[in-house]
Amino acid sequence: MHSRAHSFRTPDGVTLGVEHFGDAAAPLVLLAGGTTMLSWPDVLCETLARGGRHVVRYDLRDSGASATVDPEAPTYTLRDLAADAAALARGLDDRPAHLAGTGVGGMVAQVAALDYPDAFCALTLAGTRPVAPGPVDDDLPDHDAATMGRLFARPMPDWSDRAAVAEFAAAGAEILGDDPAAARATAERVFDRTPGTEPAVQTANQMGMVFSRLDCTPRWRERLPGLTLPTLVVHGRRNAFFPLGNGEALAREIPDARLLVLEQAATAIPDAAADEVAAAMLTHRTSFHGAR
Repeated sequence: MHSRAHSFRTPDGVTLGVEHFGDAAAPLVLLAGGTTMLSWPDVLCETLARGGRHVVRYDLRDSGASATVDPEAPTYTLRDLAADAAALARGLDDRPAHLAGTGVGGMVAQVAALDYPDAFCALTLAGTRPVAPGPVDDDLPDHDAATMGRLFARPMPDWSDRAAVAEFAAAGAEILGDDPAAARATAERVFDRTPGTEPAVQTANQMGMVFSRLDCTPRWRERLPGLTLPTLVVHGRRNAFFPLGNGEALAREIPDARLLVLEQAATAIPDAAADEVAAAMLTHRTSFHGAR
C-alpha cells in the first residue's frame, strides 16, 4: 500500500514527521510513536487503512523526522507532547480522531485524551502503563529485574555506526522476547530517518531516552476513572519492560475499557498480531460510535 510522508507544523510552531496510509477522507486513526512512528508496524497501518481508516503515524518531538532541539535536555513536558497530538488530530480532520499510543506514546495518548477529550473519539493504549518513567506505584509491576539487568549490562554501540546500532537493537529484542530480525530492520530504518549521526540524537531515536529526561509531571493516573472515551488496552503477555499488570491496571481504571492480551507478544506488536489488533481497533471504534 502506498503511504505518504511529510511534515506537519503545529500552531505552536513544532514540526512533526508524519506518514499517511489510506483515504484522507476516511475517519482518522492517529498513531503516536513510542518514540518514533516506526514503533507502529507497517502491516498494522496498512490493515487499518484497508479497514476504511485514514491512518497517520507520527514521530514524537526529538525523534525521527520531527524537530530535534536538544534530546539530552528537553525543555518541553509530557503535556506539550499531548498538545501536539491534539493539534495533529484537529489539523488533519475536523472530526474527532481515534488516538493510539504505544510504549511511551501510550503515556502521551493518556494525557492527550484527558486534557483534550473533544479532539478524540476513541483511545488505544498498547504496551504502556499509567505512570511516567521513574519509580513505579507500589501496586504496579516494575520492569522485570533480571531482564533489565541483561538489557542494560551490555556496552553501548558506536551510535554513529549503522550496523552496530542495528545489531545492538537485535540483541536487545532477543533479551526482551521480541523478534530480533524485525528489530534490526526497524533500527536500520530509524537510523536512516534520523537527522544526523550525533550520539545523543541517535540514542534518543533508538532508545527513546529523551522521554525519560523530559518533565513528565503532574501525575495523571488518578484522572483515568474520568475518561469517557471508549478505550482498548493492548498488552503482550510476555512484556518484561512493562509487565502485563500495568495494562490490566489501565483496563481496570478506565471505565468500560477492553483488554486485549497478545499471548505471544512482548514489548513490540508483532506482524503476526496485526490482524487481531486491527480488528479490535476497528470493532472497538465503530461499536461505540457507529461508522462515520
